[in-house]
Amino acid sequence: MTSNTDKPKRIYLDEGDDQMIYLDNSATTLKKPESVYNAVTESMKLYGGNPGRGGYRLASEAAERVFLCRELVAKLFSVPTPEQVIFTKNTTEALNLAIKGCLSSGDHVVIGSMEHNSVLRPVHRLTKQGLITYSVAGADATGVVTAQAVKRAMTPKTKLIVINHMSNVCGSISPIEEIQELAKASGIFCLIDGAQSGGVLPLSLTPCSMIAFAGHKGLYGPQGTGGLCIGEEICLQPLTEGGTGSLSAEFDQPEILPDRLESGTLAAPQIWGLYHGISYVLSRGISAILKHEQELILMFRKEVRKCNGVRLYPQVEAEYGGVAAFRAENYDSASFCTLLDEKFGIAARGGLHCAPLAHKTLGTLRGGLVRISVSDFTSEQEMEQAMKGIKALL
Repeated sequence: MTSNTDKPKRIYLDEGDDQMIYLDNSATTLKKPESVYNAVTESMKLYGGNPGRGGYRLASEAAERVFLCRELVAKLFSVPTPEQVIFTKNTTEALNLAIKGCLSSGDHVVIGSMEHNSVLRPVHRLTKQGLITYSVAGADATGVVTAQAVKRAMTPKTKLIVINHMSNVCGSISPIEEIQELAKASGIFCLIDGAQSGGVLPLSLTPCSMIAFAGHKGLYGPQGTGGLCIGEEICLQPLTEGGTGSLSAEFDQPEILPDRLESGTLAAPQIWGLYHGISYVLSRGISAILKHEQELILMFRKEVRKCNGVRLYPQVEAEYGGVAAFRAENYDSASFCTLLDEKFGIAARGGLHCAPLAHKTLGTLRGGLVRISVSDFTSEQEMEQAMKGIKALL
């Protein structure tokens, strides 16, 4: 029985916010740098023209800000030219563009066993259509997919490796540089799902790799932002075709990047907000952000291990990002999260997290897990309050 003094107190994240401890940052970061909010409003009010559609000042100013963000993304991921950065509305769209744009009939794909549905579903669909085949490289006990596991899953027809850099379920970190080297040595492409690692882990583009990223998570941009960085040795077929503001008299989609892969009006205000989110990350430093998040997760995992009736996944201690997952005895994971919210104002995510393959790997496909995920704006006090809430329900 928990005494009243041990029960967590609802706290304000910020003045005027609902009383909440937000721990679902793997889905989207809630709290952003103030400059991000200001930039979106500023863009809508002052630079609300359609970027690349017209030579008048308003359109030119909007286009300039889109290009500035493109340059900053290129800097973050070591992309040789800004034109190799393609903006999308999220990581899912970026992954679909990469997967469907580079594969041909008869190709083979290797995916990791910790992949999100944004990888599994397009690959599975192409397989059902009889166009490709795929194999799954299994993760180890810590949820890590090694280069050796990927190599074992390869065949002579392998064209593409798709690998999750950091798991959205449990925070496991796969050795991306080793897998990129394997792809290079094998003469195949490597697609990195950087949805969780962008802004948290160092990540660099290589000539035969692609990086799909989320703008609204660790880069602290608004929802509706994401993108794909494309190595210079890769030529993708467009996912959509239409107006680009360039070569408008031609019936064919332009060959030049980014126009070839960006049809229709871009979300200029959100992209300008993303620019300021990335600026924050670069100013703060990726290593400092990672250190902060890992310290919070390590503290959380240590406290959870002291509790009866709770099991961490993975159980083995290793290097994890800003994510931790557990199962509480006698509770469905979704119900547990509902109670955390209703009783203590704690926002966590239960269920399968759009990653059934990862849960199958962890042995948690039935019932799922409770996931807590932090950001650079999560405080130690919030983590302590969250632990009190979890203990009060046990």
